[in-house]
This record gives sequence, structure tokens and C-alpha cells, in this order.
Amino acid sequence: MKGKRRRFTAEFKEEAVRLVVDGKRPLARVARELGLHEQLLRKWRNAVQRGAGSGNGTQAGYFTQAEELRRLRAELARVKEERDILKKATAFFARESH
Repeated sequence: MKGKRRRFTAEFKEEAVRLVVDGKRPLARVARELGLHEQLLRKWRNAVQRGAGSGNGTQAGYFTQAEELRRLRAELARVKEERDILKKATAFFARESH
């Protein structure tokens, strides 16, 4: 049985990538020490390198934008649900008042 998908903060991702890039430690070792799959850490590192190489941002910028997008999508879903509930409540009370 698969476990629940873990979520990592931008700070955690940045630090993990920094350990590989700045610390000159092997990616496999850092991944093992942090309890990550090597491929996941490699994906983070490559994303940071692509972002920094294109001049579009920093490590923090890449991960912060991804988290912000995820947060905004969740908020949008919540707000839509609230809107739908209010529409139903309005229709219900409109019928009751007549």
C-alpha cells in the first residue's frame, strides 16, 4: 500500500538543492540523508538550474511560485464551493419566505 504523498516547503527544497550544489556533496548522499528519492532531488536541482540559467528567477522564486499556484488553486476551489452553498441557501430562503 502506498503512503500519503509528502509535501515539502520551498525552504526545505532550497536547502536540499543548496546542499548538493554549494556543499559539493553527492546528490545520492544528500537524498539518502534527507529521506528523499534521488530522482526527486535531481528534479528540484534541475528546475533550479533551469530557472537560474534563464534569468527568470532564483531558487526561492521557482519554488515559491509553484507553492503559490498550488495555494491559489486550493483557495479557488474552496471559494467556488462556498459560492455554490450560498447560492443554494439563497434559493432555499427565497422559497421559504413566499
